[in-house]
Amino acid sequence: MKITSEIFQVGGEGLTSSEDAAVYLINFDGHSALVDTGCGRSLDKLIKNIQACGTRLEQIEYLLITHCHFDHTGGAKMLRERLQCRIIAHELDARFLEEGNDTVTAASWYGSELQPFIVDRKLSGPMERIELAGRIIHAIHTPGHSPGSVVYLTDSEGFKVLFAQDVHGPIHQSLLSDPQDYLRSLKLLLTLKADILCEGHFGIFKGKKEIEKFIRRFLDTI
Repeated sequence: MKITSEIFQVGGEGLTSSEDAAVYLINFDGHSALVDTGCGRSLDKLIKNIQACGTRLEQIEYLLITHCHFDHTGGAKMLRERLQCRIIAHELDARFLEEGNDTVTAASWYGSELQPFIVDRKLSGPMERIELAGRIIHAIHTPGHSPGSVVYLTDSEGFKVLFAQDVHGPIHQSLLSDPQDYLRSLKLLLTLKADILCEGHFGIFKGKKEIEKFIRRFLDTI
């Protein structure tokens, strides 16, 4: 699914397993990154979708993890083995990925186990920069849904594109969610004034007004 000439949705319901959160592909001048991986149960489909966008597997340099939950990370270990790319995640979620914690990652919700994997770069600040083909992807810490939730913000074709998976939550004790952090993070997302929002389960939103309307839906849920 084409979002811009450089950004595509390559995984998620209707594209790979119905249990997968959305997986997005960024391709800047032949240098690529994936945002999240899905559960890993439809890896061959995901690979075919990536290739159908004109991206070669060896061009993928990064797996950008938004948060540790299984529907976003279950395929990370297998994909890294196939792609030989670096995995980036926030340090507050990285520990659960590296130890294969099936409770905090919600793998147990899916009747599965997370295959643990090493996070190559652990984000720690409120905002960090990731360089891809000389262009910048901003990684912004947005805790709440999980301790180490991150959104990624970049520019494509003059649009500010925000990869903000699971804006909707949920907030659950077993996931170490924090309701007050979640509300603060939603308010932070509003300040980013994105033109395109790529969400984890609700699809793609275009236009500042539509994005603001969607985010505000969840400000009154806590």
